[in-house]
Amino acid sequence: MSPPPGPPPHPPLPDPMLRQLGRTEGDADTLRVLVRDQDTRRLLLLRALLDAAEAAPTTVCPPRALDRLHQDWALLETAERAGRTAVRTVLFHPFTGPWAQRCLRALSGTVSGPGLRAGLDHLSGLAAAAAIRAGVPFTARLTAHDGLVPLPTLGALRTVPDQVDIAFTDGEVTVCETDGRPLLTVRTQPDGTAGSADPRWLPVLALPAVLPGAGPVPLDDVDPYRTEGGGLRRHGLSAAIRIDDHERKIWAEFWSGMEPLLRIGGEHRLTEAAVLLRCLVPLGPPPGSGPTGEGAAHCSGTRREAFGAVLSSRPAAAAYFAATLVHELQHTKLAALGSLVPLHHEDTTPRHFAPWRPDPRPFDGLLQGAYSHLALADHWQRFALGARRVTHRDLAWSEHARCREQVGAVLPVLAGSAALTREGRVLVDEMITVYHRLDDCPPPTGHLARAQAYVSTAKVIWQQRNGSRRQ
Repeated sequence: MSPPPGPPPHPPLPDPMLRQLGRTEGDADTLRVLVRDQDTRRLLLLRALLDAAEAAPTTVCPPRALDRLHQDWALLETAERAGRTAVRTVLFHPFTGPWAQRCLRALSGTVSGPGLRAGLDHLSGLAAAAAIRAGVPFTARLTAHDGLVPLPTLGALRTVPDQVDIAFTDGEVTVCETDGRPLLTVRTQPDGTAGSADPRWLPVLALPAVLPGAGPVPLDDVDPYRTEGGGLRRHGLSAAIRIDDHERKIWAEFWSGMEPLLRIGGEHRLTEAAVLLRCLVPLGPPPGSGPTGEGAAHCSGTRREAFGAVLSSRPAAAAYFAATLVHELQHTKLAALGSLVPLHHEDTTPRHFAPWRPDPRPFDGLLQGAYSHLALADHWQRFALGARRVTHRDLAWSEHARCREQVGAVLPVLAGSAALTREGRVLVDEMITVYHRLDDCPPPTGHLARAQAYVSTAKVIWQQRNGSRRQ
């Protein structure tokens, strides 16, 4: 499990790939360039964690904690020799990123209290989950925090003692109290999930692969780091929730209809989901929203440090779920691209008008929003052109027109920036090309007029709230 020494390489991205991404597209080879870079960064982050723990004073990382870390690391390496792909399913799980970053902050002294203890205890669960996936027999003692013992990507144990002993062999996990009294057993399944008849086991639901050859998509409602440091409320998102069997069935039903709905937007939308999406996290309804159902409010988001995760409240309909994936995977894609090659040198001052937000946005936020809304405008236009029912067609044209006008309001700011790098200029130029290509099939006049009025009103309100800030 040793990553290459030194920082991750940053080779120039070939222009044909960059132009694909600028069109909010990207074939599998192009997207895998982004994935490989993110995975390399994750391995380096994990190695940095081990090095930081070994270099930390004993007042920060006591010898007993360091010994346990070495034991867990050794189990990870043993598991990887037995099944590299299985182990990296755990290491590249999106929420291993926020966990590792928190541990590094704790080792540096920027997080006080039990942060490091809980973090190192979590490493034991990661190592155990990796060994289970790789089929490596082991025994380990795991520690509960907030009444939960997580085995990332598989599930979690709840309402168990503060510490439990687990043993794994022949596809079965046996959980005992520290005095040897048995508590429950969990069986691994051929599809990579783990199940138990005991209600104290909270399994992660595995949604079927989007395309043949892709992996299943976990619906993860138990990982304790799924919202760690994510600032959900600050971004208008609700808290992550645990869902019951009824909710799981609803999510599964929505998911079962994803393939044809994504395909409407083009094969590249299916490819994005198959290559980039690593897990879904259910959120509660947006703060202050009404009941769920048709037309209900919805919120969703991504996290830069949790590559591949999409956080979402339950959408009102499958069509909105597909649009959510299109929207959020653009953020995933563009954030990964920006990590691979710099796109601009603008500062982080929030001063720009964005019709989709009431507050001023920094340049990078403006670019992110325009990019995702451009993909949505394209998606909804294709949906409208292919819809058979009038109500579906009207909905799609309305969404398309709004997104198109929102993008048009900010493209001049992006194009006019002198701080774009060469790669950033190629990206924005391709975005402009796609924007003008949308004119080939304009929305009905009524939808266009309403969208224009919507953006104009948003700008007036923004100016009243933010005064003389740049627009």
